[in-house]
Order: sequence, then C-alpha cells, then structure tokens
Amino acid sequence: MRNLEVSQFTYTPFYCEENVYFLLKKLCKDGIAEADGSDLFIPLWNQKASTRADGIILWDYHVICIQRKRGGDSHLVWDLDSSLPFPSPLTSYVSETIRPSFQLFNEYQSMYDPKMGLEDEEKKEIWRLSVLGTEHEQFFRIVHAPIFFRCFASDRRHMKDSAGNWIAQPPAYEPIVAEDETIHNLNEYMEIHASNELTNVEGLEADLINSVFTQQLGVVIRENQLEEFFSQIS
Repeated sequence: MRNLEVSQFTYTPFYCEENVYFLLKKLCKDGIAEADGSDLFIPLWNQKASTRADGIILWDYHVICIQRKRGGDSHLVWDLDSSLPFPSPLTSYVSETIRPSFQLFNEYQSMYDPKMGLEDEEKKEIWRLSVLGTEHEQFFRIVHAPIFFRCFASDRRHMKDSAGNWIAQPPAYEPIVAEDETIHNLNEYMEIHASNELTNVEGLEADLINSVFTQQLGVVIRENQLEEFFSQIS
C-alpha cells in the first residue's frame, strides 16, 4: 500500500460522519479498497462526551472506517482524527484508542467531590463517569460501506444550536443526500441502545452476524466484541 497522509482526504473538524463518507469514496476510487466498498465497514462509536484537561477527547459519537483484510492480514482502521499511524492495525487501534478510554477516568476521581460545590460542569461529568465506571460502556454500530453510500444522509441540523447558529463551521460542499432523497437520518445511526446489541458475538449463527450486509443500520456490538466480530464476518 502506498503511503497516504490525512491531508490527502476531505476533512472538516467535528463532521466525522461526512469525513468518513468521503474517505470511503476515495479509498474505492484510488483502488486501495474494493471498487464497491465491499471490504469497508463503518463503526459508529457511541460514548459519553467530555473534554479532558489533558487534551484527550471523548466524543459523544465518532465515526471511523475499518477495512477487512483476507488471508490473515490485519484489518485496518482509517481514522482521520487519530494520532496513531494512518491506517492502523485493528488490534493496536483497539488497545490504544478504545479500551483505555474509561479506565483513564480513574485518574480523575479526585477532581470533583459533590460536597466541594465546584461549578465546573466538565469536572462534575468526569467525576460522575469515573465513579460509575463500566456502566458507561461504549457501543459500536457497524454498517457496511455499500449500504452507507446508498442510505446515509445529513443536513447538519445537529451542528446548530437552539438559535440556529453553527456550533462548528460546516463543510463548503453540499450536504449528503441518500439515494431515496432522504435529507437527514444521522440520528438513526447515533441512537444506540443496549437492547439493540448482539449480546454474544462468539458462537452466533453466521446469518445473524452477516446481517451487517443487509441491514440499513447494521448491527450493534460492545467495545470488547469488535475484534471478535471482524474475525467472524465472511
């Protein structure tokens, strides 16, 4: 694979779902992925948002691309917002980016005590999550790229405040519209609940796991199931 830089891809801060959409298109166009995107998957990562004092960011949601590799090669993660090598092997991405995130909150348990009366909502949220711990697990909605190309739409309404002002400056290009002319369905991808998940990836019937190839909104799994899921999809 030739060397690629993040700067070669369409990128707008805070619009990760659109960034990934155009990343997928470029990987297909440049022959890095299958022409129809059949080897590409979009995990939409849902977790509790908070900006850390040390610069680590926990998104309310984040979208990345995983490229399935056959023949024993490592699956690759393409994440335009990551400081890891681009792309990164799935195994190292999981260990360095996904799994440590809520464990790190333990460092911040002393940042806020409700009895202290601190008014910094950021610190309150960090304290609350550090105490709750694993109750705030991360979930992933895995969507197959060819389906994402056809069905995804965003008119960017989620990036406006109650007065209609932009929270972050939008991309210059036109919003993405689905093939059926739907103008916005990002909220359907973002709404991830524990009741949606595949509760036990290991040992699941192949047709259930492979429903990712037919369902518009893909399948939902927990963070500790991500690698196992990609080891089983055919």
